[in-house]
Amino acid sequence: MLRSLLSRLRRPPAGLPSRRSPRPEPRPLPLWQRALVAGAGAGAAAGAWLWLRQRRERERQRRRREALRELALAQGDFALRDQTGAPRAKSDFRGQWVLLYFGFTHCPDVCPAALQRLSRAVAALERDPALPPLQPLFVTVDPERDDEAALQRYLRDFHPRLLGLTGTAEEVRAAAAAFRVYASAGPRDADGDYIVDHSVLIYLLGPDGLFVDCYGSSKSAEELERSVRRHMRTYQPLQ
Repeated sequence: MLRSLLSRLRRPPAGLPSRRSPRPEPRPLPLWQRALVAGAGAGAAAGAWLWLRQRRERERQRRRREALRELALAQGDFALRDQTGAPRAKSDFRGQWVLLYFGFTHCPDVCPAALQRLSRAVAALERDPALPPLQPLFVTVDPERDDEAALQRYLRDFHPRLLGLTGTAEEVRAAAAAFRVYASAGPRDADGDYIVDHSVLIYLLGPDGLFVDCYGSSKSAEELERSVRRHMRTYQPLQ
């Protein structure tokens, strides 16, 4: 009698599932929900990748600013004259981007090629109204022959806004030294003519007047344009 009563108590009430009944397996999510979850995961991964990329770019810019401060290139000023005889200083171009090249008007091939590339790059950049102003400059390393009149004649073949700068031998040497430009006049021939051996870099200065980048003769006008455009869009003042 007692055993029968205990046996009945152990049985689950009628209509209730047994404790030992297997649990029903969960139904798979609908396709649209799975797609939504996958999209959210991909979006989070893309956001994390973008954040890391921006962080690396900020770090790269920070290291570059520190390197430029230590380099102290082109941080001095210069006092020269343009092709109209007007006095010009580097501080006159604060607030503008500057592409600057050192050369001389009697240069047979290297200087004309560099100024052509520079002129083409400036012309392409100034067609974009969203970009800030850009001033092209040409500084002679041969002030003995390159006076204002010689600069006027020479620069007619290049960009119409290209300014030529000259001065006394001391003033030109000081300007070249600020950019660590090498220049040395060679021996004179029977006619008194000579070639000036000099650095052939095009310098890019930011609106604060400090050095940003430089370009050798291997850079095409298109590569020069793309680099300047990239610097303009990512520019952060050094000071």
